[in-house]
Amino acid sequence: MTSSSLRVVSLAAGLGLLGGCVTPLTQPPRLSPADNAAALSSRSLHDEGLHRFLVQNLGHEPAQWDFETLSWVAFYYHPSLDLARTQWATAHAALTTAGARPNPTLSVTPGYSSNPDAGVSPWFPAVNFDFLLETSGKRDLRTAVEKFSTEAARLNVLSAAWQVRSDLRHALIEAIADEHRLPFLRAQTDAQRQLLSLLEKRLAAGSITSLELSPARIALLKSEAALVDLQGQIGVARSHVAQALGVPLTALDGVSLVDLPPPPTLSPEALTVARRESLQSRADVLAALAHSESAHAALQLEAAKRYPDVHLGPGYQWDQGQNKWTLGLTVELPLFNRNEGPLAEATARHGEAAAQLNATQALVIAAIDNAVTAQSAATAQLDHVRRLRVELEKQVALVQTRFAGGGADQVDLQTARLDLLATDLTLADAADAAAVAAGQLEDALQVPFQNLNAVATAPRNVTQSRTP
Repeated sequence: MTSSSLRVVSLAAGLGLLGGCVTPLTQPPRLSPADNAAALSSRSLHDEGLHRFLVQNLGHEPAQWDFETLSWVAFYYHPSLDLARTQWATAHAALTTAGARPNPTLSVTPGYSSNPDAGVSPWFPAVNFDFLLETSGKRDLRTAVEKFSTEAARLNVLSAAWQVRSDLRHALIEAIADEHRLPFLRAQTDAQRQLLSLLEKRLAAGSITSLELSPARIALLKSEAALVDLQGQIGVARSHVAQALGVPLTALDGVSLVDLPPPPTLSPEALTVARRESLQSRADVLAALAHSESAHAALQLEAAKRYPDVHLGPGYQWDQGQNKWTLGLTVELPLFNRNEGPLAEATARHGEAAAQLNATQALVIAAIDNAVTAQSAATAQLDHVRRLRVELEKQVALVQTRFAGGGADQVDLQTARLDLLATDLTLADAADAAAVAAGQLEDALQVPFQNLNAVATAPRNVTQSRTP
């Protein structure tokens, strides 16, 4: 092989090696289930990273574990949010891929003549390149598809945050309501026990029969069973709070849960404004809109693919002492199809995305209507039970007056007190239902709370522990 042919082959080999001259990727460490489980089990409300996150997003030092503070604890720890954030990162990486220009290809073709003329080198090596020239703005359209998909993934993080916040609210309402019921149920059990004791004395005196004593004994047994059940439910409810926060139950040891603030009262005018804003600004609505825009860009991309790309192929060959240059142009001939199939699929997906947006907004409207109706009913029930309790308080006071004057005995007084305690439990249930209904309205409206967009930024990787 002559020096000229060697130069050709060396040049081609050097260009080919350029592809290998890249920085090797850093391999991510392997996952360790044991270490990961240990990290999850060691989560605490006193973590320094959590404290910095709370101060950064609350704007002040956390003074108590109220609903807003615990919401940000859940935003920091909950695994569903970390999953949504990583899915957003994946979508963002796809955006980089979509905007990348295609690399040229290089082909080296060494040729050899078995019967060259005398004194002529038998070698005729060739080097050919292929540059893809995309037409009709396909790269920009691919970028647009992934851009809107990335925005949808970001909005899905916010939707996940709303779900986390909703689950936490329900868990807190359940736990706090159970703790509020406990003293009433204990008082009711004590009153039932005292009433039974009074009736047993009457039975011993022969004033009543065993049949008349039986309802009081059964009522006491039911009250004691309800008390035992409630004591167990309190532990279960606190475990639900821990689950909603993304921490182990031990992280709540010694933590006092603070009552949720009373729900704001919305006038019909304010509700109308909030409904309109919700239908335009809820994260899931905006995500559906972003998916629709992505589908529209994908439709445009498939339409652009009806116009073929151009392959530019310059080449060089050293042919037995002669330098030969070539320039090739290659295009796909749309003889058998004009991309009708993929275009039809993209059109259908665009229609599907539009239908999804419509379905999402319809669900929002239904959720708001249901929540408004439920809140109205729960508020009416709460007001009714409150009025009933006022009347029963008057009844107890009247019986106490009669008892002081000898017109009523201790059984009458204890029975009146039991009626009042039963109403207190009913009032606690009604207040619980009203709080749940108010939460449903917030879930339906999803009016953005302060610093909502900060949820989409991962504070740090708090869910995975890896070992090399």
